[in-house]
Amino acid sequence: MAAESDLALLTRAVRAAGEVALSFRGTPKSWQKADGSPVSEGDLAANQRLQEILSPARPDYGWISEESERTGHDLPVSFIVDPIDGTRAYMRGEDEWSIVAAVLHAGRPVAAAIFRPVTGTLFAAALGEGATRDGAVVRVTGRSGLAGARIAMPAALYKEAFIAAGIERAPPTPSLALRLAKIGEGRIDGVITKPGPHHWDLAAADLFVQEAGGTLTTLSGETLNYAAETTSHGSVFAGTPELAEPLRRLAAEQTAAL
Repeated sequence: MAAESDLALLTRAVRAAGEVALSFRGTPKSWQKADGSPVSEGDLAANQRLQEILSPARPDYGWISEESERTGHDLPVSFIVDPIDGTRAYMRGEDEWSIVAAVLHAGRPVAAAIFRPVTGTLFAAALGEGATRDGAVVRVTGRSGLAGARIAMPAALYKEAFIAAGIERAPPTPSLALRLAKIGEGRIDGVITKPGPHHWDLAAADLFVQEAGGTLTTLSGETLNYAAETTSHGSVFAGTPELAEPLRRLAAEQTAAL
């Protein structure tokens, strides 16, 4: 029940933050952060709106965000948000960016919302309650063989072994959360990422993929812990369970290319 209540709150928050982000879309002021990644006034405004809605509603939850100071990290339950996932696409005026929010319990997501403001599409999941797109239940493809599997992956990774196995490289999606959501809604069979995604890039989509019948792990098959102090991860695989082992193995053999 708590996860369902939290999901309703997350849904309201991401929709409101989406409206804020859209009001800046087109020519937002932007600059580079210390790590070289871009941030815009839209990111910060969306982050503020999320926090305005979420934190007062759950004052006993911690707060983890890409765009503001982490607080209450030692609390058992936390919000984790990416105010705009796909900032570069957002700044270019494209539509494949998203507002992402989740609730973590003991380092794992229990409620998640991924909102694509330009199209009004909402991907949502609560632990044990399944995954939905705009209220309709979705599932992974269930593909079990590599031949014909559509996998989103870095171009540098898509080499001889993948091609020989008959794997097709799916088109890139700027927002990692939306890219992973495509697995849960059955549009692609899997995703392999570059090293470096952060907690806030992955947590909501992790639950969405899981509740749609898929899996998201490190290339060695480990479940991710989103309570870890270090927020970045190595390459991860997400997709249908039957493809997990062979694709993780292929990717691990070629990670030097990344």
